Amino acid sequence: MSQPTTVGGLRASGYESRSVKAEIRANLLSRLRAGETAFPGIVGFDETVLPELESALLAGHDLVLLGERGQGKTRVMRTLVELLDEWSPMVAGCEINDDPLHPVCSRCRRLQTELGDDLPLAWRHRSDRYSEKLATPDTSVGDLVGDVDPVKVAEGRTLGDPETIHYGLVPRTNRGIFGLNELPDLAERIQVALFNVLEERDIQVRGYSLRLPLDLLLVVTANPEDYTNRGRIITPLKDRFGAEIRTHYQLDVDDEVALVTQESALVAAVPEHLVEVVARFTRALRESSSIDQRSGVSARFSIAATEGVAASALRRSARTGDPEAVARACDVPTVVPTLFGKLEFEMGEEGREGEVLDHLLRMAVAETFRSRLAGLDLSGFTEVFAEGETVETGELVPAAELLSQLGAVPGLSKVLDRLGHGDDASTGEVAAAVEFVLEGLHLTRRIDKDTVDGRTVYGG
Repeated sequence: MSQPTTVGGLRASGYESRSVKAEIRANLLSRLRAGETAFPGIVGFDETVLPELESALLAGHDLVLLGERGQGKTRVMRTLVELLDEWSPMVAGCEINDDPLHPVCSRCRRLQTELGDDLPLAWRHRSDRYSEKLATPDTSVGDLVGDVDPVKVAEGRTLGDPETIHYGLVPRTNRGIFGLNELPDLAERIQVALFNVLEERDIQVRGYSLRLPLDLLLVVTANPEDYTNRGRIITPLKDRFGAEIRTHYQLDVDDEVALVTQESALVAAVPEHLVEVVARFTRALRESSSIDQRSGVSARFSIAATEGVAASALRRSARTGDPEAVARACDVPTVVPTLFGKLEFEMGEEGREGEVLDHLLRMAVAETFRSRLAGLDLSGFTEVFAEGETVETGELVPAAELLSQLGAVPGLSKVLDRLGHGDDASTGEVAAAVEFVLEGLHLTRRIDKDTVDGRTVYGG
C-alpha cells in the first residue's frame, strides 16, 4: 500500500533505475554473501554447473544451456526469476513494461510529455517478468518480435505509426527474463530476428525498424548434437551469447536419489533402498551401449519409474486389502514395460529391449544390495531355506502373508537398521526389507528363485 502510484512519487522515494542484468547481479551477490542458495531446488550441480552460471550472470551475459533431455535445463532457467526484485515499477498500461523514469515506446513518451510527474505507475511482481517459449518450426517472427495489428490500422492509424504494432513475446518481456527452449528448432529467419535483438537491442517489423532498446536477459536451451554438429543454428547468433554452459546428469547416486525424492509425486510409500535401485538402474541405462546415448536418459525416467513403483504398491493394497501401501522389490519390474517410450535403443538391439532392461535392473538391485547390506550376517535368512522350505511373494501378496511364511528371522533387526527403519518399522516396511534381502540373496547366488504367473518363489 506504500508503493508510489505516480512518477513523481517514485522519484521522491529515491528510486533509481537499473538494468535487469544489474538487478540480477546485485541480488545474486547478496545471496552469495549471505551464504544462501541462489538456485533452490537444483540438485547435483553445486560443483559443476552453478559456479559457471553464477559467473555468467555476474558478467551480465546472455546464456545458452547445452545438455541432453532431462538434465534440468528448463528448471535452471526458471529459477533465475528468483534473482529479480520482488516488485518493480512500470508505466501503467504499457505493453512493453516501460521504465517510468526512462520510457522508450512512443505511447509512454507521449504520456510523459502530457502528464509529467502525474504519469501513473503499475507494480509488477517478479513472477510476471519471466516469459518462456518452446521453439517449434512453425514459430513466426510475429510470435517472438511482433507484427502490424490490422485492427489498429483499420481504426485510422498509418502503417508507419509505431502504435500499430502488436508486440511479440520478446518485447513484452522487456525488463525481464526471456527463456527459449530448443533454440535450434527455430527457422533460420527467426534466428536472424533474435540476432537483431541481441546485437542492436532493437526490433524490425514489416520492413521498418523500431528503435526500442530492449532491456532483458535472454536464456536459451539446446541439445548439444543439434547445436554443434547439424548446423541448425546460424553462427552469428551463437557468437552473440556471452556464455555457453554445459549441463549433465547427476554424477552421484545420492544426488539421483535426492532428485527423485524431491520431484516425485508418490501415491504410496517407497523405501529409500528402492529409490536407490531406480537411481542405479537409470545410471546403468546411461552407461549402456545398448541405449542411444545421444538422446540421453532423462531424469523424468527415474521419476516416472519411482511413481510407477508407488502406484503398484497402492494397487496391491486395494486388491488384497493390505492396510499399508508400501512398495517392495517385486513392484519394480512391473513398471519397466511402461517406460520403453522414454528410451531410444541402438539399431542392433531390436527385439532385445526387454532382455536388456531386465539385465540392467538385476544389476541395479544387486549393487544396491551390496551397498546397503555389505558385511551383515544374513545366515538367518539362508537357514530358512536349508531344509527345502520356500517363501512365496509377488505383487499381489500382502505384507502380513509374506512375513508369516518366514517367522522370526535372526539378524532382521540389523537389516532394518541398515535400511533406515529401526525398531519402529511397520509391517509393510519389514516386508519390503525382507523381500529386498531375498532378492539380493538370489542375485548373489545364495538361494534359488522361480517366477510363475506373477508369483515368485524363493528357495526350494
